[in-house]
Amino acid sequence: MNKKIGVYICHCGTNIAATVDCQDLAHFATTLPRVKVARDYRYLCSDPGQDLIKKDIHELSLERVVVAACSPRMHETTFRNLLSSEGLNPYFLNIANIREQCSWVHKDRKEATEKAKQLLRAAVARALRQEALTARRVEIKPSALVVGAGIAGIQASLTMANEGVNVILVERVPYIGGHMAQLDKTFPTLDCASCIFTPKTVEVSQNRNIELHVCSEVVEVKGYIGNFKVTIKKNPTFVDPVRCTGCGDCVEACVLKKGVPSEFEEGMSRRKAIYIPFPQAVPLKAVVDPESCLFLSKGKCKKSCMEACKAQAIDFEQKERLIEREVGAIVLATGYDLFNPRLLPQYGYGIYENVITNLQFERLASPSGPTGGEVVLRDGTVPKGIAFLHCIGSRDENANLYCSRICCMASMKQAHLAKEKTGAEVYEFYIDINAFGKGYQEFYKRVREEGIYFIRGKGSEIFKRDGRLIVSAEDTLLGTPIEIPVDMVVLGTGLTARGDAERVAQLFGISQSADRFFMEAHPKLRPVSTNVDGIFLAGCCQGPKDIPDTVAQASAAAAEVIALTSRGEVEIEPITTWIDPELCAGCKLCIDICPYSAIDFLEEKGISVVNNALCKGCGACTAICPSKAARQNHFTQDQVLSEVDSLVEKESNVKDQTLNSKG
Repeated sequence: MNKKIGVYICHCGTNIAATVDCQDLAHFATTLPRVKVARDYRYLCSDPGQDLIKKDIHELSLERVVVAACSPRMHETTFRNLLSSEGLNPYFLNIANIREQCSWVHKDRKEATEKAKQLLRAAVARALRQEALTARRVEIKPSALVVGAGIAGIQASLTMANEGVNVILVERVPYIGGHMAQLDKTFPTLDCASCIFTPKTVEVSQNRNIELHVCSEVVEVKGYIGNFKVTIKKNPTFVDPVRCTGCGDCVEACVLKKGVPSEFEEGMSRRKAIYIPFPQAVPLKAVVDPESCLFLSKGKCKKSCMEACKAQAIDFEQKERLIEREVGAIVLATGYDLFNPRLLPQYGYGIYENVITNLQFERLASPSGPTGGEVVLRDGTVPKGIAFLHCIGSRDENANLYCSRICCMASMKQAHLAKEKTGAEVYEFYIDINAFGKGYQEFYKRVREEGIYFIRGKGSEIFKRDGRLIVSAEDTLLGTPIEIPVDMVVLGTGLTARGDAERVAQLFGISQSADRFFMEAHPKLRPVSTNVDGIFLAGCCQGPKDIPDTVAQASAAAAEVIALTSRGEVEIEPITTWIDPELCAGCKLCIDICPYSAIDFLEEKGISVVNNALCKGCGACTAICPSKAARQNHFTQDQVLSEVDSLVEKESNVKDQTLNSKG
C-alpha cells in the first residue's frame, strides 16, 4: 500500500473549470493518502499536459496516476499510452469523471467542487488497489461482413474489396441497391440515378473479392474483434441462380392473373408470383414469392413457369440453408424505412388515391417505372395542380422530433420534375428549407425561379371538395389560413430507423439512440464506430443523411476495416471476468445473463468457465453470482469497496462533526 500517487486535474478549457474550482481540488488532493503530487492544468490531454505527467513519473517515481477529467471513453487510451511510454503498467491509471458526472450536471460552483472532491477521493482509494494487467494480442481474419447492400453497403464493399479484403455482402431482398435503385434523379445536379448507380452494382457482381448473398440475413454473431463467426440464413428463391438467365419467360407464364403489389414499385403496380424486381436488377434473376405462389401456398398451380423455363432453373424443392463465415470486422449498412404516413391520418394517405409518398412519386417519374416516367393520376390523366408537403413524420411532436435532412431537397427536386413533366401549378408547403449541402442553396434558388410556389406553413389537413384535394395550411409569412385545391399531393415522408432495428442491435450487441437509429461510439470523434470493437456503421442506419454523406461514411467505415485488417493482429482488453472454481455452485445464472455468450458450463465438473476471447467485461455475471465466484479484472471487490468505503468514511466524519457542533 506504500505506493506513490500522482493526481492531475484537467480544466478542460472551461468545461470543468467554469463549475469546479480546479485549484482547490488540486490542493484537496494533496491531503489524500499516498498522494505525492497534485497539479491542475488547462488541457491535460495536450502534449504539454502529458509532458507534465511524464516528468513527474520520472522524477518522483510515481507508481499510480489518477486523472480527474472527462469521461474515460474520451481519453482513457491516451493516458494509458502515456503510462506505458514511461514504463508503468497502463492499468495503474484511474480516471475520475468530473466533467460529465459533475461540472456538466451542476450549476452551483461550491457544491460541484465538493462533489468533485469526493469523486477524486474515491478514485485515489481505488488506485491504491489496482493491479497490473496485460493485454492479449490475437490475429485478425482478413475478411469483412457487410450487412445491407444499399449504396452504403455497396460503397463500403467495393472500397474494401479493391484493397484486397475479402467481403461477404448480405442483402435480405432479391437485388442490391436499396432505395437508391428506386430513384429517378438525384439532387442537386439532377443526375440520372441509374446512370451513376448501375455501374457500381455491376462491379459488385463481378468483383472476385465480394461474395454476394441476396435473399439472406444474418441470424447469429459470435466472437470478438478480428475473430467474428457469423451464421447467414439463405432463404429459398426456388430458382437456381446459376442456371437462370433472367429472360423473363417464367414471369410471362405465371398464371397469377391479378398479381400482388410490387414492393420495388411501392405498390404503384403489381407483379406476378415469380418475378424479376426490375429490368436493371443485380443479380438479374427470377425469384418466387412463396406466399403468392399458387403451387407453394395451395398446391393448385400446374407449374406453368417450369414449362416455360428453357434453362430448367426453377426448383420448388429448394430449402433454406445456413452458412457460416469467419470475418475480422463487420460493417452495418442496413439503411432506413420511410415514415408510415398512415400514422398521421389527417394527410389522407390510404384514404385518397392521389395522395402518395415521395418514394412513390420517384417511381412515377422514373422512365423504368409503372407509367414509363409520366406523372399522372391514378385514372391516367395529367394533374393540373400538385402540392408537396414537407416534414411528414419529421420535426413533429406527434411523430419524430428530429429532422430527416433529405426531405426538403427531395421535395424540391420532385417539384422541378413535376413542373417539367406536367406543366402543373406546383406548391411547396414547408416549415424551413434545409438546403445544407454543396450546391443545395443554389438548387433551391433555381426551383423558386421556375415558378414553383413556396408557402411557408406546414400542411395541416388534406380533404376532398368538388372532386379535388384541398390542402389546408397556415401561411406563417402572411399570418392567414389558406386552402389550395390540387389534384395530387406528395407527402415528404421522413426517414425512420428500420422496423427490425432493435432485433439487429441485439444480434450484434450494439446500442440504439433515443430515435432508434444505431448509436455511434462518439458523435464527433468516432462517428462510424460502435460500442463493440470491430463493428462499424455506414449510411442511414446511423441516422438520416443524403447520398454524398452516406457514401462518405461508408468509405470511412471501409477505411477503418482496411486499417484494422492490415495490422494483422489486435490487442484485446484484459478487463474480463473469471470464475473461481472453488466457489462456483453451478447455478448457471451467469450463463443466462451473459449478453456475449462468453460463459460455458463444464458438466463433468459442475462449474461455469469464462471464454476470455468472448468476454467484454460488462460485469453482469459478477453482479448476479450468488456465491461471489465470478470475479472481474480491474473491478475487483476490493477495488470497488475501497471507493465505497472512502465515501462512507467521509460521510461518517461529516455527521460526527455536525453532532459535535450541536454539542
